[in-house]
Amino acid sequence: MLKYNKIMCAFEFDGDSTAALLLSSTLAKESDATLYILHIARVPTYDMDVPLPFDADPRWEKEARAKLELIVQNTLKAEVNCVIDVRSGVPDIDIVRAAHDLGVDLIVMVTHGRTGLEHLLLGSVTEHVIREAPCPVLVLHHMASSST
Repeated sequence: MLKYNKIMCAFEFDGDSTAALLLSSTLAKESDATLYILHIARVPTYDMDVPLPFDADPRWEKEARAKLELIVQNTLKAEVNCVIDVRSGVPDIDIVRAAHDLGVDLIVMVTHGRTGLEHLLLGSVTEHVIREAPCPVLVLHHMASSST
């Protein structure tokens, strides 16, 4: 059995990230590991209509933290030692930075399955994390909604 001390779940506010949260919490429980649930609140850029620099406790971080705390409360059992971490930044860079900062043994995340032009223009957060992470990365594939 693999043994982890610190597991990080890179969380976005979509249904697929809930699956990553459930899987990472199961792994954390089995290893008696601490689960870090990380959400990167994308920093507005200069070309957006948001004045920069922003204060030390941005509104979007507070809102994301409250939303994530509610999801964690409704999704996970209290049996897992978890830490909610919300940071402003750029997801592909700051997931890797947080993994370094926290010294995690495993990152669990979801790929969104972008292809073609969308992938070319937007890049892939998952690909960057896999290349740059200081630990293994467990990737769940995006579950496309099916229509009947």
